[in-house]
Amino acid sequence: MQKQLLLGVEAIALGAIDAGISGVYAYPGTPSTEITEYIQNSKIAKERNIHREWSANEKTAMESALGMSYAGKRALVCMKHVGMNVAADCFMNAAITGANGGLVIIAADDPSMHSSQNEQDSRVYGKFAMVPVLEPSNQQEAYELTKRGFELSEKLGTPVLLRITTRLAHSRAGVQPAGEVRAENKLTLPEDKRQYVLLPVIAKKRYKVLLDKQKEFVAKAEENPFTEYFDGKDKSKGIVACGIAYNYLMEAFKSRVPYPVLKMTQYPIPRKQMSRLLDECKEIVVLEEGYPVVEEELKGFPGLERIKGRLDGTLPRDGELNPDHVARAFDLPTTQGLPVPELVAGRPPALCVGCSHRDVYDALNAVMKEYPDGRVFADIGCYTLGALPPYEAINTCVDMGASITMAKGASDGGLFPAVAVIGDSTFTHSGMTGLLDAVNEKSNITVIVSDNESISMTGGQESSALNKVEQICKGLGVEPEHVKCLLPVPKNQEELRRIIREEIEYKGVSVIIPKRICIQKHLRDAKKAKAAKAKK
Repeated sequence: MQKQLLLGVEAIALGAIDAGISGVYAYPGTPSTEITEYIQNSKIAKERNIHREWSANEKTAMESALGMSYAGKRALVCMKHVGMNVAADCFMNAAITGANGGLVIIAADDPSMHSSQNEQDSRVYGKFAMVPVLEPSNQQEAYELTKRGFELSEKLGTPVLLRITTRLAHSRAGVQPAGEVRAENKLTLPEDKRQYVLLPVIAKKRYKVLLDKQKEFVAKAEENPFTEYFDGKDKSKGIVACGIAYNYLMEAFKSRVPYPVLKMTQYPIPRKQMSRLLDECKEIVVLEEGYPVVEEELKGFPGLERIKGRLDGTLPRDGELNPDHVARAFDLPTTQGLPVPELVAGRPPALCVGCSHRDVYDALNAVMKEYPDGRVFADIGCYTLGALPPYEAINTCVDMGASITMAKGASDGGLFPAVAVIGDSTFTHSGMTGLLDAVNEKSNITVIVSDNESISMTGGQESSALNKVEQICKGLGVEPEHVKCLLPVPKNQEELRRIIREEIEYKGVSVIIPKRICIQKHLRDAKKAKAAKAKK
């Protein structure tokens, strides 16, 4: 194919299309907006019916992309740097759940604040989440590294962050496309049905998996063909050039740089090449746009073998620090006592006797047996306990509001049925925007808002959704005939099953609202009323 004159953001969009994405999720924000617009106008995207509608915010975009990844498809999510703050809840937890289909997050930073309220550096988010970060130095690399990002994501089973800045995003250069478009992934669900349920017992295991992958992340950074080491005769200085800073270096010298140069395009820091630079050169100059991310990390790099702590295993990498950990680090005696005898079997938390969520899960499980390939996307609240026996009714729990958007993304990727379960207070906290996305696109999902009229998990505070859920859903555009309310009690079990079954079969957005006050709140309210009456 002929070279194309593309903006950096357009090169990313073309790279994503050629990588075989099934969807792009984004909220417009300079300098990232044109990525989605390019895909929206792409002939291939239209022919393939690649998902390319705007999301209500960056959080819903990130969650929908994670849902599409859950379904085994490749998903791109785009935002400007401040959008990372909105998406951070899901982004951080997605590092723990991992990715199924390739998941690439584009963060477009804006140094000098051309159209932004700050200059934050999204590489910090990548380091914070401990996921691979790619940083192209030119438009051709923006194209190539986008494709590499999807390959890395699927090979490593992790989300990948690709960071660009305004100059690269909005400057043009010739880009040589590969000339072929990869086929989209087939619908493939995770083998572990609990991988995405971030209950503490599961999240702890997933966090250890993430930690164990760190060495492989470094190895992949060292193998990146766009991370290059250029030798130089003058060893008085060594230069680290990150991303587009490499172009600025070339422009400044105008001819061959006399010093050794490490051109970095992937993080974590490629240790092999960096160690060579540190060994050979007396002084290191770090060129990077944004925060001194690499510079700060290099402060202790020359004597790294002499630095002890969590990185080298002297102290554990996960869990709380305690006096015994510190004592062992200095070969001091510990105060560890005798093991605690196990007098009774472990008792995991469970839904309260009389809880309305029990009736909801009884009905949902009965119906979902008829749809063995379907999945239930849940949320943050008491009902998350539906992941445990005896129900084992849900397949995801990632962050506040993600149930609806993940169900939407999975449905966009071809999953049927995709059912979301969310509580009334979580719905008004973060679920409404996701429902709006689903309504705007007529997504084929069924949403169950299990309304117990309180924020029960945190002590029974009054829900901001009290007596409003039905009106909100209709106000957001859900068809009134597909907003169903009923009392979830055993005598209504057959009716609840019938409604769930009917709404699953409806090809669009439907909302079921089983509404009954939390049993604990009811008891507390009754006790307060009794005490108040006694005072009179």
